[in-house]
Amino acid sequence: MTAEDANTPFTGAPLNDTLRRLNDAGTAVWLDDLSRERLDSGELARQVREGLIAGVTTNPTIFHRAITHSSAYDSQLAGLARLGATPADALRLLTCADVRRAADILRPVHDASGGIDGMVSIEVAPGLAHDTAGTLAEARLLHWLVDRPNVLIKIPATDAGLPAVAHCFAEGIGVNVTLIFGLARYRQVTQAHLEGLERAAQAGLDVSRIASVASFFVSRVDAAVDARLDKRDTAQARALRGRAAIVNARLAYELHEQVRSGPRWQALAALGAQPQRPLWASTGVKDPAYDDTRYVVELAAPDTVNTMPAATLSAVIDHGEPRGDTVRGRYEQARGTLEELGAVGIDLDTITEELETDGVARFQDSWQQLTAGISAALGAEGNPDA
Repeated sequence: MTAEDANTPFTGAPLNDTLRRLNDAGTAVWLDDLSRERLDSGELARQVREGLIAGVTTNPTIFHRAITHSSAYDSQLAGLARLGATPADALRLLTCADVRRAADILRPVHDASGGIDGMVSIEVAPGLAHDTAGTLAEARLLHWLVDRPNVLIKIPATDAGLPAVAHCFAEGIGVNVTLIFGLARYRQVTQAHLEGLERAAQAGLDVSRIASVASFFVSRVDAAVDARLDKRDTAQARALRGRAAIVNARLAYELHEQVRSGPRWQALAALGAQPQRPLWASTGVKDPAYDDTRYVVELAAPDTVNTMPAATLSAVIDHGEPRGDTVRGRYEQARGTLEELGAVGIDLDTITEELETDGVARFQDSWQQLTAGISAALGAEGNPDA
């Protein structure tokens, strides 16, 4: 943390009225972006100081964009090249350094919220998405390298990822379980959380210090469903455009409520455990025909997080119109919409399974491109005449 950041007072409540209303509805606003420029310019510190954001998420695509489109990492890459660092090690060091700085800036939020907010997420290498042992090893390494209490390790909710998630909780490592698209998968995520905390409690760990969010993706669901509806080109299909993602997320929240009312969670809550909050991810609107704040104002509810790209956050601040809790009490309506989608041949379970596979592949591609870029930079630095 810079001296300027260290002397930056944390104001607590959002200064913007729109964000304050979201906060009053129970939704914490996080930023889905991180870069060296955002850190060096003081922009992240300003957003935290003004109460605009209460956390930060990253992913391989964000780091690919940040590192390959910036000269801010050149001096570190030069030093790493002289030391003979591998691309994989250089990538870990660069990303962990940025996350550590962001965590220090957000530490006042973490402390003021009792360890609930002020979190920064960093993802395990996407190539490990189908490797339980590798994911767990990487999660432990990132947890050790960043070494901050307000960091969550992002692990994809794949068949191989979920056992690693439970292991992390059992060891006291906070996790952002990511790439969740469907209700069946989300149910498995909640069970991994319960199992991990139960094992942690049995081992004598303080479960009140083990934080977690479950990143449930939103806009990609509409993009996939709408594409199929457009092919049907009927009045009934057209009327269902843009409705799948929000009802899918609302039913996920219903499941969250069911878990929290169950005996396993009640026993953990009695020990001081933190709930695993639903985090609405992929909330940037992809179809320009839709309001650019819809995945924020339509998914406000208690104990939720909405992580927004910078453009979406700006739109919400500028013209968002929160209406309080827009999730609870709408579950039957959501189920009715799913039935309507089924009637026109939309199998949401199949689509969300495909989206998980595609999501992992996209992050793997971004990571491979980033690794290739780092490798080229290290080679150039190590051979100035190249």
